[in-house]
Amino acid sequence: MSGLPESPEERFSAALHGSARLWRLALDKRLKHLGIGQSGWMTIAMIAKSAQPMSQRALADLVGVEGPSMVSMLDRLERDGFVTRAPSPNDRRVKLAHLTDAGRTVYDEVRKEAEAFRKNLFAGMDQQALAAAAALLETLRTRIESEL
Repeated sequence: MSGLPESPEERFSAALHGSARLWRLALDKRLKHLGIGQSGWMTIAMIAKSAQPMSQRALADLVGVEGPSMVSMLDRLERDGFVTRAPSPNDRRVKLAHLTDAGRTVYDEVRKEAEAFRKNLFAGMDQQALAAAAALLETLRTRIESEL
């Protein structure tokens, strides 16, 4: 480092990137006992949280991977009995992912661990500051999405 103060934007960017990376690593460590990695439990969580069955393409976008990587992930999750895939009733070329009972059990564990993780991290933090930070990040996400 040059010793010069970083701009608020640089400082925020570094903090956001580092925090997001460490957040994922810490949560992944808590979920190691499930026997699936971060992409697997994130995929299961995205399917579980969706009101409608999700296409492979939509899942890839949400998890932040390329389409072929999502197909491989869903192949593994299907082989392990956590998801099934079925053709969309609207477009037979599109495959929709559904959780099995075993997948729901995994999601329940992911949700339980994630809630405990958040509760621990946010203990004693000012709720107004947390709400303001969330609003800032949501605005930032919207601006980034408009650039894509």
